[in-house]
Amino acid sequence: MILTRADKLLSVHIHMVNIGKLNKLKVVKNVDFGLYLDGGDFGEILVPKRYLLQEYNPDDIIEVFIYYDSEDRIIATTQIPYAVTGQFADLNVVEVNATGAFLDWGLQKDLLVPFNEQKVKMKKGNSYLVYVYLDDDTQRIIASSHLEKFIDNEQASFKEGEKVELILYEETDIGYSAIINNAFQGIIYKNEVFQKLKKGKATTGFIKKIRDDKKIDLTLYKPGYGKIKELSDPIIEILQKMGGFLPVTDKSSPETIYKLFGMSKKNYKKSIGALYKKKLITIEDTGIRLNTGAVKPVKASNRN
Repeated sequence: MILTRADKLLSVHIHMVNIGKLNKLKVVKNVDFGLYLDGGDFGEILVPKRYLLQEYNPDDIIEVFIYYDSEDRIIATTQIPYAVTGQFADLNVVEVNATGAFLDWGLQKDLLVPFNEQKVKMKKGNSYLVYVYLDDDTQRIIASSHLEKFIDNEQASFKEGEKVELILYEETDIGYSAIINNAFQGIIYKNEVFQKLKKGKATTGFIKKIRDDKKIDLTLYKPGYGKIKELSDPIIEILQKMGGFLPVTDKSSPETIYKLFGMSKKNYKKSIGALYKKKLITIEDTGIRLNTGAVKPVKASNRN
């Protein structure tokens, strides 16, 4: 028997099974059209045969994602969505109709964003950062682009310099907003960004400062020495690729330095100073030169 959402609408606290999450469940029996799993309070849950990449026997444990199919039946799949409930993800709109926008999240059934959960009207072909969650009233897995409803910096407890996971989602006049560790929000200031950033990109960063109002400043570079090392390594690589010399000096324009190294002139000077102290480079009147034997050669690329 395949249970409908209506059968379990009042079962908010589910024994063994978490809707919208990955679950490890026991195989109950094999049938011609798939497997039935022990779903606890949900009874037996079907994994359709098309999702099975290997054979399973009763009592085997299988990891599956639990959701409702297009006919509102609870069902299991071995496919893993781009995001489970409780996560943020940048997803593409594949359809917009009278119900709302539908996003490709890696499953056969697309993910709904109702109109009232769209911060801006979504358009087919565009991508949006959304939060995936289980609606308490309908038990339907939906998404929302009203990200602020799911972020609470009051609960943040970071240390300055702590490494964090980021998802970039909005560019403003002062910088780039980012989701921190899938739960909080911070900003990377434009005057501290020396590389091209892309909306929806997942990257690592560091906590720069937590303000009194709980707003969080972020940086893409390691604080202190770590930052200088992170900026210095690309200079060495570029020097190696250019034959060991670059005609760049203190008098070179900030635009030239940014074009070559993707960093500000201030950070370039700090990095050059660090490399000089380590005797990795020589600073000449007409440029910088890599000292012979100072570093290992860059390995040849395997790309065609």
